[in-house]
Amino acid sequence: MLGAVAAIWGFVGICLLFGSAIYRLGPMALDLSVQGFSWYHWAALIFSILFMGFAEGYRGFQQNFSPRVAARIRYLSRNVTPMRVILAPIFCMGFFHAKRRRQIISFCLTGGIIVLVLLVRHLDQPWRGIIDAGVVLGLSWGVLSLAVFTYQAFTRSDFDYSPETP
Repeated sequence: MLGAVAAIWGFVGICLLFGSAIYRLGPMALDLSVQGFSWYHWAALIFSILFMGFAEGYRGFQQNFSPRVAARIRYLSRNVTPMRVILAPIFCMGFFHAKRRRQIISFCLTGGIIVLVLLVRHLDQPWRGIIDAGVVLGLSWGVLSLAVFTYQAFTRSDFDYSPETP
């Protein structure tokens, strides 16, 4: 029972984190006034959407983050401790009880994302909206792929992704 609670909290907590970002960035992307766009604005928007869809959505989430997190959610459901229940989303993202390399990658990636968020926050429209449109696509792809992989982790006996635990 406690394992199921931990797994659900891990999954829901991560979805809330990404959902919050989508909710906050979505209006900035939708606030784009495309009537005054020059060709380079359109090129930047297309590039942002294609690049973030591929790099963040497909490569980052679908091929790396989501399968590993789903494996960690599955691992958590079977190896529950009180601390892991409380910090389930953080556990599932690999911030603790993970191989040293995974922890370093998790902390560095998070730090890099925070720096990028702080930099993009200072951009004016339409540039901020152009970047945010790509980020919203990537994060949405991430939430969807996490849901699919988590479903597979609990319904397939041959879910062959490593939770990268020590």
